[in-house]
Amino acid sequence: MAHTEKETYGSYPTDAFDNPPSGPVGVHRGRRSLAVRVAPFVVVIVVAALAGLLTWGIASGELNKVPWPWAQQSAQTAQSDQDRQDDAAADDGDDTQADANAQDDAADQGEADGQDTDGAAQPDDATADEQQPESQPEQTVNYNTSVRVINATGVNGYAAQQSGVLQSVGYTSVIAANPSGGALPSVNVVWYQNETDLATAQNIADTLGIATVEQAAGIADPIVVVYIAAQ
Repeated sequence: MAHTEKETYGSYPTDAFDNPPSGPVGVHRGRRSLAVRVAPFVVVIVVAALAGLLTWGIASGELNKVPWPWAQQSAQTAQSDQDRQDDAAADDGDDTQADANAQDDAADQGEADGQDTDGAAQPDDATADEQQPESQPEQTVNYNTSVRVINATGVNGYAAQQSGVLQSVGYTSVIAANPSGGALPSVNVVWYQNETDLATAQNIADTLGIATVEQAAGIADPIVVVYIAAQ
């Protein structure tokens, strides 16, 4: 049998779905606040700024100047290691100095016992003094000593001339004289009385160009210059 009637909404029996509740039904998303919508843009801007700042710090080296906590800890550790090394070096230096002082003390003790550092006996002071020759008295030129210049050359005024030579170099007591009848030497000579007059006699001989200097007893003055021939 053919079904000729058209089915409509009213052809079905009423059920629970035909009486829905009022208002929106189902999953829906409410309107978001302005802060929530702007937050993603702010995060992107901050991240981009931090990335740019990091890149600039690495490229310019300024990042190495930032006092990072771990960097300070590493510096303190390195300083502590350096201090320990310095203390160890100072201790080694003290030990070395102590050894040197001990060696010096041993050497001093050896010298006090009359021995050198090699164990050889050292002579005492008395023996050393006996081995040294007696020191000669110091010779000095006395420009104030009395000097007599005797002219036996036959040249008139020669003694006065040579006396002037001695006075020109600083001698203050020079007498020109003629022979008095005593024995005369065979060459020009400078006579002196005592050993203390030797240096002065030698200086006079060098000044006048006389080669012979002799000690003589019984002369009238401490130093006597006798000219046999004019020079």
